[in-house]
Amino acid sequence: MRAPLEVADVFRDGEARFLAQYGHTLSREQRQVLRAVIRCRTAQLGGHVVQQCDDCGHQRIQYNSCRNRHCPKCQAMARAVWLEKRESELLPVPYFHVVFTLPHELGPLALQNKRVVYGILFRAAAQTLLEIAADPKYLGAKIGCLMVLHTWGQNLMHHPHVHAIVTGGGLSADGSRWIHGKQSKRRKPFFAPGKVLSRVFRGKFIDSLKRTFRSGKLGFHGRLKSLGDETAFEQLLNKSVRHDWVVYAKRPFSSPACVLKYLARYTHRVAISNRRLVELRNGRVRFRYKDYSDDQQSKVLPLSSSEFIRRFLMHTLPSRFVRIRYYGFLANRYRNERLEKCRHLLGVTSVPASTTTAKESQTPVENSDPAPSPKTCPACGRQSLVIIDVVSPARPLPLQRPYFLTDRTINSNYFDTS
Repeated sequence: MRAPLEVADVFRDGEARFLAQYGHTLSREQRQVLRAVIRCRTAQLGGHVVQQCDDCGHQRIQYNSCRNRHCPKCQAMARAVWLEKRESELLPVPYFHVVFTLPHELGPLALQNKRVVYGILFRAAAQTLLEIAADPKYLGAKIGCLMVLHTWGQNLMHHPHVHAIVTGGGLSADGSRWIHGKQSKRRKPFFAPGKVLSRVFRGKFIDSLKRTFRSGKLGFHGRLKSLGDETAFEQLLNKSVRHDWVVYAKRPFSSPACVLKYLARYTHRVAISNRRLVELRNGRVRFRYKDYSDDQQSKVLPLSSSEFIRRFLMHTLPSRFVRIRYYGFLANRYRNERLEKCRHLLGVTSVPASTTTAKESQTPVENSDPAPSPKTCPACGRQSLVIIDVVSPARPLPLQRPYFLTDRTINSNYFDTS
């Protein structure tokens, strides 16, 4: 049985060519991701269990995983644990899915200032939802929302956007009652029109970006160096506000249980999963993607393996950057206290017991791969692997001292696709 194609295979194939062309532009985090994906579950990270198939006699060593949050093979268990915790926080109310997208004009600026600009994206989106929800004209309540940052499109190009899961109701200003969202036979997508969300979001983001520029917290390098001039920076912002920013809300989920299944598709994604890879041959890789400009048609995109690596590493987040955040009454500081009050007001007598099994939690979702079955033989495919030996975990090989550049000193040629 031929082993399925993995992102790690593409990385190994194109690593030398990629480093020769772009190695001097990489940040420390990008080098760590490149090395981690290549070494994940290989002898380079050591092993801890020896297994043998009772049917065909094939032996294999279960190697240690890299546990990097950008690795396609290391997200299933993390997602399962996270979803189990979130299940107890669901309320018996409608939930909405709202998406806030950064306009393409500001994409290069975000790439050179990831930590700052992505942080502004989170805050602007959250402030928009909380402010509009608090307005009696729309809801008049304090809502709870969970937000997840994604930075990629289906073709692996830069496309930063935030997915928000929002409660269809909230606490009154004094916290004494639960205010339900207005019901409609047409099941309106959200309690506020998309144009209102878009304009408020745009205004808050631009205002925050201007203040950040004046405080000197933005870096401009390579092709963007001219933006250090205030006039040029204002021209960029003016260009970005000539059109409405993309903010859309989907219809409410049919039940809280559906929220969990939906969350599993977004929370622990990476830029691309192994399952979307089609072929790797002669230094070129082909993978499946949905073309949203062509009625979501499923297509196959060919890239050189080095270009594939470049696009993948473009989505590496800064160290310790939090990409799942909570706002409103779900904010970390007083989440448990507020949830208890919400349950009391909604007449919920107990915290719902977990109904998601480990198997269900690790079901494959888009841009994520399931944890490998510990009993499936890679040679014959039968569930016949048994443990015949246990070995002490080996220490990972020492990493080479990385040459790195900070976010502010990334060479802009790394992002130049021309």
